[in-house]
Amino acid sequence: MPFAIESGRMKSLNSYFSPDYFIARTRFRESAANRGARLQALPMTAKGPNGEELTIDIAWFGSESPRQVLLHSSGLHGIEGFAGSAIQLQLLDKLPPLPADAALVVVHILNPYGMSWLRRVNENNVDLNRNFPSTGSYAGAPPTYASLDPFLNPRSRPAYDFFFSKAACYVFRYGLTPVKQAVAGGQYEFPDGLFFGGKQLEEGPRKYDAFLNERLALSQKAIVIDVHTGLGEFAEDSLLVESHDYGRLRDIFGKRVTALDPDQGSAYRIDGGLQSMIFRVFSKTRPTFVGQEFGTYSNIKVLHALREENRWHHYGNGDLDHSTKHTLKETFCPEDESWREAVLKRGQDVVERALEEL
Repeated sequence: MPFAIESGRMKSLNSYFSPDYFIARTRFRESAANRGARLQALPMTAKGPNGEELTIDIAWFGSESPRQVLLHSSGLHGIEGFAGSAIQLQLLDKLPPLPADAALVVVHILNPYGMSWLRRVNENNVDLNRNFPSTGSYAGAPPTYASLDPFLNPRSRPAYDFFFSKAACYVFRYGLTPVKQAVAGGQYEFPDGLFFGGKQLEEGPRKYDAFLNERLALSQKAIVIDVHTGLGEFAEDSLLVESHDYGRLRDIFGKRVTALDPDQGSAYRIDGGLQSMIFRVFSKTRPTFVGQEFGTYSNIKVLHALREENRWHHYGNGDLDHSTKHTLKETFCPEDESWREAVLKRGQDVVERALEEL
């Protein structure tokens, strides 16, 4: 069979969508350095699949002591970082001018372990977007999650087990919205299970928190964009915001703005999300926090991909060359060209609108 010739369109997409974490990090560092960024790397204790060093890489442009800042982050959910990294690489290629008193801070892959190992969670199976509980308490789980635990987290290697039929039965029994909220909202009692928020602040979040407190806490205006994938309609993005910011942010970003309300669309309320930490850090102002979420496949397909990869990690050998890993990557970063083009276009649009507000 002859080799297909890569189209110019796909070639361009591939220059932003990297095949793995290490290539993405190299591209980010080189592009940021070429554009005069001040670079900082936060080293992680965890290692990559072949013992490689892992880092959270930060590129800083503009004022050293900014009155206003645009903070753009990716990869809090490791495997979702492929899309966020692509948006950031494009941003570095098309670096916008900044006001004299402003800074653009680009944070590349907040969960490098997850991206390098093709996992959504970190080395301790912690969902880092559940790792900042507002009460400071790392305890508790929804009663419905506890009931669903044997279904969500089978203690066995990946295998066909009537997942979709069972899921339909649970939705019929409890209702779609309660199941969605109970499963994905976060839990602190099942450490090998899905959506586990941890028992303490994890290393990556702790170092990121310290960095923000040291460098940006005194800023008087802050817009924070954190990129995710896997929730919503295919190739469309939702901008998830706090309910009390909904009206104001709709005026800025348009109809894509969605309140974090499980009764409205595909969103759900989480405890311990990154925004909890962001709101604590910026003590001089109330920051604008936007979770940019790009839809991929149905909620049930996403849940199944997470479940099977989690089984492979805990009860298989966790190797990257396994169908559950490939499926998870496709689920959170589809190969589809139209999806990738939409990510770049919509990612750039949100950054440009945010900069207009500075």
